[in-house]
Amino acid sequence: MSTGGAPVISDARRVCELLVGLPDVKVLGVEDRPGGPLAVFVEQAGDRPGCLGCGGRPVVKDRETVELVDLPAFGRQTRLCWRKVRWSCPNGDCAMTTWTWADPRIAAARLVMTDRAGRWVTEQVGRYARSVNEIAAELGCDWHTVNDTVVAYGSALVDDLGRIGRVTALGLDETLFVRLGPFHRQHWSTSIVDVAAGQLLDVVPGRSGKAPAEWLEARGQAWRDQVRWATLDLSGPYRATFDLMLPDAVQVADPLRGIPRNGSYGEPRIMWRGAGMGGVGWVDRKRRDRLAGHNSSAVMEASCDRDGPGQEVQDEVRSESGACQRSAGEARRHFW
Repeated sequence: MSTGGAPVISDARRVCELLVGLPDVKVLGVEDRPGGPLAVFVEQAGDRPGCLGCGGRPVVKDRETVELVDLPAFGRQTRLCWRKVRWSCPNGDCAMTTWTWADPRIAAARLVMTDRAGRWVTEQVGRYARSVNEIAAELGCDWHTVNDTVVAYGSALVDDLGRIGRVTALGLDETLFVRLGPFHRQHWSTSIVDVAAGQLLDVVPGRSGKAPAEWLEARGQAWRDQVRWATLDLSGPYRATFDLMLPDAVQVADPLRGIPRNGSYGEPRIMWRGAGMGGVGWVDRKRRDRLAGHNSSAVMEASCDRDGPGQEVQDEVRSESGACQRSAGEARRHFW
């Protein structure tokens, strides 16, 4: 049949197969469930397989219908009802008695979502930062159905060593991940970031240097040699990690925002705060000079009572602060 010179398929079953869009399947029927999703029944249409054990010709033992969550069709939530054939080998000497005919193009093993839906939900959560609960509501399925699928498909992407690529500026930062137990015990994690690309590469447990060092070790020496810049707050474990694993990288500390406070015994002390890091501490003048020397991007201010004995260093500190701010700007231009 043709309309206006363009070929049009009129066979109803073939039309359904094209709309379903799965390879080597035949559409058995469609059920319109009142108040529920559309149910599309399909069966594999490929050649009869040989026995997995002896290669002989198997016979059909039975058929089992497996219902899978699929992508919406024409604005309706949809379920793909796959009639899976269970084969049996008639050869009594064959160790392969029965097996189920599978096709990963339709759905992965032990998942209750089609392959195309699984890829779609993984992209929605991973690339577009949509919540699992939102996607589950859109597909009309359970939260665990979406989450289990995202974990299964996403794990393969995370474990791919080629996903990270070349990194020239690497950053470490600790994050309070969760509070657990009746006493709300803190559990920390370390974020590993490609600073130049603004991309989170991985998250490892704890805030010590052990897990980041193991992560860097797994990347290989050739990959580590490409890292020219290593950014961190004033964390001793992270600095030790960079000293050990990236000895040739230039370490750049996060800009510091000073808060004035008087020191005891007439010695001015400087309060520093890692911008965005949440770390706060007090340093005396000697340590201030050491920090400013080791961290070119440190931005520090200090003050004391005008009548206090530390007044003479106030102008000096502010002068150093201005120089440090300029250095911080230069450092940031390397990354952003």
